[in-house]
Amino acid sequence: MSDSRAAILGRILQALGHAARADAPDVLQRVNGHARGPQPQWAEADRERFLAKLAKAAGTHATIASHAGIVHAVTDYLAAQYLPQRVCVAPHPLLADIVWPEGWQVESRRARGDDRIGFAVAFCGIAETGSLMLLSGPESPTSLNFLPDDFLCLLPEDRIVPRMEDAWALLRAERGSLPRATNIITGPSRTADVEQTIQLGAHGPRRLHVLLMESAAQA
Repeated sequence: MSDSRAAILGRILQALGHAARADAPDVLQRVNGHARGPQPQWAEADRERFLAKLAKAAGTHATIASHAGIVHAVTDYLAAQYLPQRVCVAPHPLLADIVWPEGWQVESRRARGDDRIGFAVAFCGIAETGSLMLLSGPESPTSLNFLPDDFLCLLPEDRIVPRMEDAWALLRAERGSLPRATNIITGPSRTADVEQTIQLGAHGPRRLHVLLMESAAQA
């Protein structure tokens, strides 16, 4: 246990009047146990549950067979929304070797305030709520999730987990420790602060479009 965690638990135990040490086995077992409470159940497959919840949250999606279908899916989305062919792309390995059409303005970097379209890769999808989990880091700048009006996100189908607890378990298993920021995104940004009227894009993207990739193998 880290010194800071031990100190925090020690203060809690002292405030509760417990004499046990913060590094006692029962305390460590409780902290590291990640016990789960009651969880919702559903009959459909996780993929169908995810897509249904995504649509209910006003998100959209396109299914692509493999890495080779990314450019076509992005092209279709830009055309459908009458958007310029100017995209800010996360410096992620799955997006690094894409050959974009001639004449497109594609930059791999953090998003700026004047970027209209952002494109990143989700760490995983959560079937329970139709949410995306994104982790901050060099391969996934957090600014891409919030600054552009249109947020495109690549999600390999085998990265859909059933529930919120499974997403955190996957993060612990693959990363070992938390990143600086973890964002769980469910549909476009919205608020009803003004006269209880839903407004999209208040605190982030107005549109969320998921590219659901059936095979993570690059072609």
